[in-house]
Amino acid sequence: MDSRQLRYFAVIYEQGTLSNAAETCRVAVSALSYHLANLETELGTPLFVRKPRGLRPTAAGERLYVHAKSILKAMSAAEKDIREAGGEVSGEVSVGMAYSAVKAIGVDLARCIVTNFPKVQLSLSESLSGSTLMHLMTSEVDIALVYNPPTDPRLKAQAVLEEQMVLVGTRAIIGDSDAPVRFAEVLDLPMILLRQGVSARALMDDTNLLKKLEGRAKLQMNSVHAIGASLAAGLGCAIGTKLFMYEHIESGLLHYRPIVEPDLSRTLYVCEMADQPATYALEAVRREILDLVRCSVAEKRWEARMVMP
Repeated sequence: MDSRQLRYFAVIYEQGTLSNAAETCRVAVSALSYHLANLETELGTPLFVRKPRGLRPTAAGERLYVHAKSILKAMSAAEKDIREAGGEVSGEVSVGMAYSAVKAIGVDLARCIVTNFPKVQLSLSESLSGSTLMHLMTSEVDIALVYNPPTDPRLKAQAVLEEQMVLVGTRAIIGDSDAPVRFAEVLDLPMILLRQGVSARALMDDTNLLKKLEGRAKLQMNSVHAIGASLAAGLGCAIGTKLFMYEHIESGLLHYRPIVEPDLSRTLYVCEMADQPATYALEAVRREILDLVRCSVAEKRWEARMVMP
């Protein structure tokens, strides 16, 4: 298997027909058919099912495409990185951020890259923490800010900061007091949670406590905006950070109370794929991200404790 075979295979997968793929690659249909046949012979399995109107990938084809995307992206980045060594930092960098991180530093990051690295093309994606991690694992982003990622040898993860979790809701639901509320008391309230799955780890890393919450939850949602609207409508309360619903808390629409016995916290990590070497552009973006996080915590715009050296 070589890079040309992988590139042709990826284009065939994306185009769905040999004729369209041949036009995209600017080669003869017979040449593509030849390389595809050789690749299937080498791997010992068909990669597509031939249909009258095109090609449908087999399970093996689907799996190979995931690998091919990652390999071709790494090869392109390596070539660009070496060619531009010593020159002005340039290239494409995709950043995935959890909702809170975008809220805290998203605009500042865009401003810094535009100002300091005009030849870097920044792509910024916002999603729930679990989805952000999946985007990294499938090479849709190059670097990600994720809460409580699972231990995985494929990941290179650096802990950055720790945030205390609080109870958020209307005063009618969580009480008018500023006094802390015990976790056992939280279980008796109408809770709204992120939908079960990887995203739920962003709430807390203690699976026993998380299972207790999930068992009592009144609503489970996979949208920060839907959770925020439900909280404002008085449909329930949620565990989050002050930054999570900052505008509603500042306006007085929502209230928050600390949680004790136990205290709840979550840790933000900067994550990259362990087998993907960083380009100069990625290193520059990573530095800007970490500097902005430090600055936002130091200036109290992000209520958190730095754990990064």
